[in-house]
Amino acid sequence: MGYLPRGKVLAFAHRGGAYHPEIEGLENTLAAFRHAAALGYDYLETDVHLTADGVLLAFHDEVLDRVTDVRGAVRDLTLADVRRARIGGREEVPTLVDLLDAFPAARFNIDIKSDDAVAPLAALVRERDLWDRVLIGSFARRRIRRFRALTEGRVPTAADPFEVLVYRLSPTAGIARALAGARFAAFQVPHRRGRITVVTPGLVRRAHAAGLQVHVWTIDDPAEMNALLDRGVDGLFTDRTDLLKDVLQGRGQWWSAQGGTA
Repeated sequence: MGYLPRGKVLAFAHRGGAYHPEIEGLENTLAAFRHAAALGYDYLETDVHLTADGVLLAFHDEVLDRVTDVRGAVRDLTLADVRRARIGGREEVPTLVDLLDAFPAARFNIDIKSDDAVAPLAALVRERDLWDRVLIGSFARRRIRRFRALTEGRVPTAADPFEVLVYRLSPTAGIARALAGARFAAFQVPHRRGRITVVTPGLVRRAHAAGLQVHVWTIDDPAEMNALLDRGVDGLFTDRTDLLKDVLQGRGQWWSAQGGTA
């Protein structure tokens, strides 16, 4: 199975399902990802920063302060420093390699959170032969463009902000492709940004006409999940892994490589 199978809705466990009642406060930990995997989630979303000694951490924030009992910027700390921190008072901050090793059958959606993480992530993809196991995104256009260059376009990536804007505003997929190309595999976007609806029926239609998928983050409300699925989106990120699974099962759209569609 490639990273983006066609005809299936992809369910992404955002930071492992950060707000599931059983693991709230344990985002981006091995415990959270184990919980998501036990529910049948094959697609795990995480973020990467680089430590002072060059280790890729699966961690969202620039600093440890919000979710751990240690203070300081990740880029200023060594892995040994970070290993002393505890998320939720008990869980270590995992490295990206920790996650890859712990979940060999999983696919990872990785958001590059710092410029200095780009080259090490590209190198890890090559070293671990992860070409079909990861999809890479970033809010910073320069990061995703550099990652694409370093991996020679072999790794599926998400559209950068400019590419999203072009496909959102263009009247046809042909015009959008001419202006922005299709060097990416999916749009990974919010449903709305302020008063502006990003995931319109037109965006979904143009994306599909160009052979691209639309994944929407971070959706925790069942009514909104259903509305987006009715619109034809290809994937949803959620912090409430329980609710998304219930919605997809109710629609007959839940599937898992671990256990089929049950």
